[in-house]
Amino acid sequence: MIRRRSVLLGLPPALLLASATSAEAALSGMAYTANEKDNTISVIDLAAMKTVKTVPTGQRPRGMDLTSDGGRLLVCLGDSNRIDILDTKSWKVVGSIDTPDPEYAALRQPGNNPLYVSNENNALVTVWNIDTQKMLVQMPTGVEPEGMAVSPDGQLIANTTETTSMAQFFSYGTGKNLANVLVPPRPRWAAFTHDGREVWVSSELGGTVTVIDAKTYKVLDTIHFVIEGLRSTFIQPVGINITRDDKRAFVCLGPANRVAVVDVPERKVVSYVSTSSKTFNATVKKYLLVGQRPWHANFTPDEKYLLTANGLSNDVSVIDATRLRVIDTVSVGQQPWMVLISPS
Repeated sequence: MIRRRSVLLGLPPALLLASATSAEAALSGMAYTANEKDNTISVIDLAAMKTVKTVPTGQRPRGMDLTSDGGRLLVCLGDSNRIDILDTKSWKVVGSIDTPDPEYAALRQPGNNPLYVSNENNALVTVWNIDTQKMLVQMPTGVEPEGMAVSPDGQLIANTTETTSMAQFFSYGTGKNLANVLVPPRPRWAAFTHDGREVWVSSELGGTVTVIDAKTYKVLDTIHFVIEGLRSTFIQPVGINITRDDKRAFVCLGPANRVAVVDVPERKVVSYVSTSSKTFNATVKKYLLVGQRPWHANFTPDEKYLLTANGLSNDVSVIDATRLRVIDTVSVGQQPWMVLISPS
């Protein structure tokens, strides 16, 4: 393990040992990836840095969310037209929501209810009680809704529609469509800052992140990404993760094989972390190129590490969020789309 990390980090052996020991001590708990190609969930033991269980699912698992205690995992199964609710101890399905082509779903916090679902083929956001599995309301959207975010106070819902290139805003209380904001082509994700003032929307084909005022719905800024030696068409922002102090945002750039680090108040890119680097695989006893097409990511509860789901290399990269470098890689199922980390 030490030899692998010495190649990955480029550190002297003495510093490497301290770094590896520190990282291993800090990482604990479980992480989960939705693997859309082989219809599974990979369960990762973060202390051991390996996949310890593979859970079969329905067809094409993609979007996921966890209840606040980490006890239930909700998995969108697009080609099975349902969302399964799994107990994370027994890994048994304890409930199912029948809903057409669910792409992504987000729980309202606190309370773990209701659940907001992007029904891609039906151009709808549907709202569900996860305890009764009953639909509460449905809201028409533009074409191909995907990204879904709920404001920190639970009062505003943001949804992105890929084909109509819009960020759409809905009221929690009434379900009313409050605003439609045009953004660059193929918006895939929405994330609120933790103070609730801004919504950040990634546009995969536009190669940008649009910053929108969450009260006036006006565009405040557009963040562009430039990587030396790489064509702009390879820079395709999708997942966005913002730190709790609203100081940094980490943006997964897909085929660019990088995660951009953005200063949130300044809205400026400060660094790029390459997820595509060599690591030593003890099983096959050779160095492998890992971390291709980071799609979505998630922080550990202490925000010291960021895990990326890498869709083309079938693995998860572990990024030290302070030193901005990959420290480890974990193999998972085929085409991981999303990674979540248990809060406990």
